[in-house]
Amino acid sequence: MDMQEDLVNHLTELRKRLLIVMGSFIAAMSGGLYLSPAILRYIKSGPTTEAVEWNVFSFTDGLFIYLRCAFLFAILFTLPVLLYQTWAFVRPGLTDNEARGTLGYVPVSFLLFLSGVSFGYFLVFPMMLGFMIEMNHNVGAVETYGIDRYFSFLFSVVFPLGVAFEMPLIILFLTKIGLLTPERLKVTRKYAYVGLAVVGACISPPDFVSHLSVTVPLLLLFEISVLVSRRYARRPASIPSHT
Repeated sequence: MDMQEDLVNHLTELRKRLLIVMGSFIAAMSGGLYLSPAILRYIKSGPTTEAVEWNVFSFTDGLFIYLRCAFLFAILFTLPVLLYQTWAFVRPGLTDNEARGTLGYVPVSFLLFLSGVSFGYFLVFPMMLGFMIEMNHNVGAVETYGIDRYFSFLFSVVFPLGVAFEMPLIILFLTKIGLLTPERLKVTRKYAYVGLAVVGACISPPDFVSHLSVTVPLLLLFEISVLVSRRYARRPASIPSHT
């Protein structure tokens, strides 16, 4: 009977947390719908679009870009709420030290994701767009860019980098729960390098400079992750107090 009551309580708590996340998403989506025109005008006035004239090839292209911009705005600003509500849901099963330690993951995760998105938008995407435009000029192509394709290309570059910047936090978490150790990371370093180089090649265009601009930060993130894991593993284990 107690188990059934606990299950009902957990489901009620989970429902409450999900309702908070959904409410935050709806509020952020409303803000995104209001701000989308200004966001799109800001992107249109940026240095990356000086040589690009946006075109629409169907009546719904503009509407879909408007809604996609609002949706991504909502996702970005709902992320910290989702992380916090996840922490609050599992908080009863954590010790005070674990709760304090994991609560810091919420703002750090959001800032890392935002850093990756900013890095992709302000540095990597302009280089990639410039390379693609130069290639089109070299083959004598007439450039007519659709707004839908432009934003699909932008998001395919920016958001994978936002996720990649979460690497140090993920590796620290896996170290804390014992799935990773500095020794395992050291053994797998060469495989990680190859994998990250492949990821960098998939995101960036085939020119050497653009490839390095993506791959080198990914490798640095991996080394930072190894350093963070090593520093955590060297921390002395806390001695439990006796009453």
